[in-house]
Amino acid sequence: MRRALSPLTEASVPSEIPPALEAVPNFRDVGGHETADGRRVRTGLLYRSVALDVATDGDLATLSELGLRTIFDLRTGMEQERKPDRVPDGAQHMALDLLTDSGEADPTAIFALMDDPPRASVELADGGTERFYVATYRDLIRLESARAGYARLFRTLASDDGRPALVHCTTGKDRTGWAVASLLLFLGVRADIVMREYLISNAEIRRAFGHVVEDFVERGGALDVIEPLMSVRPSFIEAALQAMDADHGSIEAYMREGLGLDDEVLDGLLDAFLE
Repeated sequence: MRRALSPLTEASVPSEIPPALEAVPNFRDVGGHETADGRRVRTGLLYRSVALDVATDGDLATLSELGLRTIFDLRTGMEQERKPDRVPDGAQHMALDLLTDSGEADPTAIFALMDDPPRASVELADGGTERFYVATYRDLIRLESARAGYARLFRTLASDDGRPALVHCTTGKDRTGWAVASLLLFLGVRADIVMREYLISNAEIRRAFGHVVEDFVERGGALDVIEPLMSVRPSFIEAALQAMDADHGSIEAYMREGLGLDDEVLDGLLDAFLE
């Protein structure tokens, strides 16, 4: 069984830092982490970020220089329609709506609710935002649309033609967070390192979207309602891990049974991502 994720344990960090982007926050290389058996996840193969609708021409040039072949867009169809990605030259845009089977977990609805801070503060009082995210993370394990989307993502990453790649959702923290966490766990990265990588998004999102929190509070909203929307918490990803354990028992069984990935794909991921 997996070990509990702890944000307090010292962990390795990537040794190579990708070039900074001008307008795309929460951008970083997924690689560079050590595995439990002393190997290392290769850098330069998978990056993560927020949505690319905010990318500048300079950002697109930088992403093109990284040789990206695939942009995995994990947002809902409505999110993509409202704010379509700007895609760098040479990359294909792969739309993977993970939550199409769940109306209740649609992030578009909760973001729309935040446009009315007093109403949101009433409807999401007493931990309503946290409950929304806990339910969403469970859905990432159990929804057919989520399983199909993550399966396609990993099959693409296992192919030489699919890499290097970038994965994102709206803020690059939840749907993207599970994509990265599940890959790193499968590759053998220690649980505490995976948690540390996951929590990096907090500082990145605060820098980029702190003004959203301030505006919400100034317009009569409750801080404890908006904060979970702009952060990641151990309890969120623990909800996904608990659902994975309950349904499959291990990360390997989740990849095989939950996502339907065969030996060719799984061996391809290991060969590609581990030095």
